[in-house]
Amino acid sequence: MASVLQPGVGNARQDLYRRMDKDNLAPLWEVLHALVPPQPQSPCRPALWKYRDIRPYIEESGRVITAREAVRRVLILENPGMRGQSQITRSLYCGLQLILPGEIAPSHRHTQSALRLIVEGAGAYTAVDGERVTMRQGDFIITPSWTWHDHGNEGSEPVVWMDGLDIPITHLFDATFAENYPEEVQPVTRREGDSWARYGCNLAPLSAESPFGKTSPVFSYPYAKSREALATLARGGDPDPCHGYKMQFINPATGGPAMPTIGAFIQLLPAGLRTAPYRSSDATIFSVIEGRGTASIGGQDFAFEPRDTFVVPGWQPASFSAQGECVLFSYSDRPAQIALGLWREHRG
Repeated sequence: MASVLQPGVGNARQDLYRRMDKDNLAPLWEVLHALVPPQPQSPCRPALWKYRDIRPYIEESGRVITAREAVRRVLILENPGMRGQSQITRSLYCGLQLILPGEIAPSHRHTQSALRLIVEGAGAYTAVDGERVTMRQGDFIITPSWTWHDHGNEGSEPVVWMDGLDIPITHLFDATFAENYPEEVQPVTRREGDSWARYGCNLAPLSAESPFGKTSPVFSYPYAKSREALATLARGGDPDPCHGYKMQFINPATGGPAMPTIGAFIQLLPAGLRTAPYRSSDATIFSVIEGRGTASIGGQDFAFEPRDTFVVPGWQPASFSAQGECVLFSYSDRPAQIALGLWREHRG
């Protein structure tokens, strides 16, 4: 039986609210439905950023500010439902960084974990705790939490990459710390490829302690190797109805995700594939490495092509239609949700 508000009760409640307010109290029953909704109600919206439209802004930024002045010359991809918050989802940040030939982005470190996906160009490098790695288009590169890192471009062309960070997560926990290195560039103490030789060949040092804690000790995953793995899978069996051929990047020392707060994935959609709808509680950012197609997200259609970026909000159904063969990179907060027992999915 529905409760009936008795005469005078409404006034009594308002009087109670006014008196308790001075002691920093508030009634749960007035906000309970908003705090605990029956399903996620995120301000995150489906969105797509066309690279051909935003590249002129990236190029112009290289003329108005140097990498040294900016520290990191990045254009932030802000979700249209959360403008001004430097967020592409409620838990993750995304930006496109430019470094021109001869430039250096100075060395620093921070508690936020970061990933890079190389979008355009070649000849640049990133250095992580004394080891440099050359950047090539499609490579997935990790900057573990609290590691010194700088970037440079010793090539002849501009290089652009996607930055993905867990900035909103560290802010949620008030655990944001940062520090600048005393010099612009950290010293190189290990040969390029050292981390891959130690951990990337189904081998590991006898002392199995990982140098970056729960983050993968392999901080560069070359696209050539990922692409070869996808092609081999595609020759060996039928695609998953929802994902095509999809793999996750892992920490070879543990078998778990490559990063403790951010999951990274790569998938191949065969030409002509139309995937079944899929939704999960982790909002996901996609970057198109190869191919053209359409992403249907929450009832909206977005036509994508190479180097475009799009976002699928959590718990909104998404499906793909591939015109030709497509390769998509994506990242989300799935490892954090799984660790907290929050992650859910629904197929079909």
